[in-house]
Amino acid sequence: MMSILVFNCGSSSVKTRLFEMPSQRLIASCQVEKIGQNDALFSAGDTKRVISAPDHTTAIAAICDHLDIESNNVQAVGHRVVQGGEQFIEATQITPDVEREIEALKTFAPLHTPANLAGIRAGLSLIPNATHVAVFDTAFHQTMPEHAYRYAIPSVYYTRDHIRRYGFHGTSHRWVSERATEILGHPFTGVTCHLGNGCSITAIKEGRSIDTSMGFTPLEGVAMGTRSGDIDPAIVLLLARELGIDETDRLLNRDSGLLGLSEKSNDVRSLLEHARAGDLKCQLALKVFAYRIQKYIGAYLAILGRIDGIVMTGGIGENSPVIREAILKDLESLGICLDPGLNAQCLGREMCLSSASSAAQIFVIPTDEERLIASDTYRLTRALAKG
Repeated sequence: MMSILVFNCGSSSVKTRLFEMPSQRLIASCQVEKIGQNDALFSAGDTKRVISAPDHTTAIAAICDHLDIESNNVQAVGHRVVQGGEQFIEATQITPDVEREIEALKTFAPLHTPANLAGIRAGLSLIPNATHVAVFDTAFHQTMPEHAYRYAIPSVYYTRDHIRRYGFHGTSHRWVSERATEILGHPFTGVTCHLGNGCSITAIKEGRSIDTSMGFTPLEGVAMGTRSGDIDPAIVLLLARELGIDETDRLLNRDSGLLGLSEKSNDVRSLLEHARAGDLKCQLALKVFAYRIQKYIGAYLAILGRIDGIVMTGGIGENSPVIREAILKDLESLGICLDPGLNAQCLGREMCLSSASSAAQIFVIPTDEERLIASDTYRLTRALAKG
């Protein structure tokens, strides 16, 4: 038996789960939000309290104190790392060299890597005797063929600057595709849709990612909560000339997507309420959101051919029957038929939502990235112990 702690660090938050392995039993979970603000919020179950957390180190110290790390005999810590470049294709023990390599990749994920590194450094400092393991979002997509990950720009920018499509949300897509494989009894072929504030669509062939909507950064792809998704590069040039680089970056990453179109919110639940009340901008935002996802699903069906099914996951994919229907209702001509009654019943639990006449199955499979990180961390720690 081994206790494994998982840190999922965002720019202003840390989500933590403690597992007993190999049983995967969840021992405890907690999180700290609003790191760096005066009212940082610690929560564990129904318990919530304001704490002082000016940085990730103090936030993780509060988590370690709450979980009583020494009593739980934590032997390994798994860290979610968003960008692993081309060199990290599997879970990797964190050494000083690995830490330096992750830091060198921060230009590829400037919004995420500093937070990931802060979590790693805090963990190493506070739990020094544990084995620390990095699990990379990009690793699952390293099976994409070159014609899928290369951009149509001069080759020097790939060979010298490593500009290519990397893909993200890999731990989520991998988790749900592996679960679909278990359900079906053979390697899953189909489309997985991670729909939350950040969204990505992935084409899976026999359990391997062969294409995905996010690219060099998590900005590419479908319209998201605050990110624009795909956009004509000439628009970016125009905005950069008018607003400057930093303001353009902020606009496309933080002020666009559902928020930009609706001018009200990036939360689908709020947008649905306003749309039902007749708000035309919110109605448009939701139509754009569903339409862009439909386009990606259609494109991936074209490159995959026969599929086993489509998987919906993430906060929206798991919990919004209205959005699922909006995305899937026009795919009947492709043999994908949603059962409206089953869809209406499904809120945050694993279900098959396809009708009896559907040529492919439609699944809702809740994602569990932290559990996958714990599993990868356990396997690597066991392998290292065996030498």
